[in-house]
Amino acid sequence: MDITSIDFTPFIVSLKLAFFTTIILFIISIPLAYFLASYEGKGKSVIEAIFSLPIVLPPSVLGYYLLVGFSKISDSLAFSFEGILIASIIYSFPFMFNPILSAIENFDKTLIEASFSIKKTKFQTLRYVILPNIKPAIFTGIVIAFGHTIGEFGVVLMVGGSIDGVTKVASIAIYDYSETLEYNLANFYSLVLLLFSFIILFVVNLINRKIDVKNKTI
Repeated sequence: MDITSIDFTPFIVSLKLAFFTTIILFIISIPLAYFLASYEGKGKSVIEAIFSLPIVLPPSVLGYYLLVGFSKISDSLAFSFEGILIASIIYSFPFMFNPILSAIENFDKTLIEASFSIKKTKFQTLRYVILPNIKPAIFTGIVIAFGHTIGEFGVVLMVGGSIDGVTKVASIAIYDYSETLEYNLANFYSLVLLLFSFIILFVVNLINRKIDVKNKTI
């Protein structure tokens, strides 16, 4: 297989999609997790179930309802990069949100109460007390959400199709090459994604181990 014959555009689209998805999820997940962790009202279990629903929801179901929603909002969202970005944000949301929520819920409440006792606001407490101490969870959420988005297939195919340079991500390229019996190219794309996934898990485990060792020595 000639390396010059390989189209790297799907990798670029995948990285672009994963980058913007991760940035947006980071921005929305922290305040939502902070709110839900301190929320004790009715319906908390329902909210948590809704937020975690994409983990078990079939991608085709999510993709179908997104297409229905897009048709009522704007026809330009379907089969566009913006459309698959919205789909990826929804589909990867729990992979960013859940680790952060768990970390905040298990955070030492006495430190939060001490912050409030010296007249710090909720935002200041989050910014200067909680976030610096849950960096491992934030990092884990970022890496897993990024990696999950890189590997997305079903929901992206449903919402965006396979448009070169727009919605054709690496996972869809593998599917297309398999369909056309171009197994050498499908194998190349698969190996790249396999290596990428391994590196993500390796880095997460390595950093978490170092953090655990550091905490035990303190």
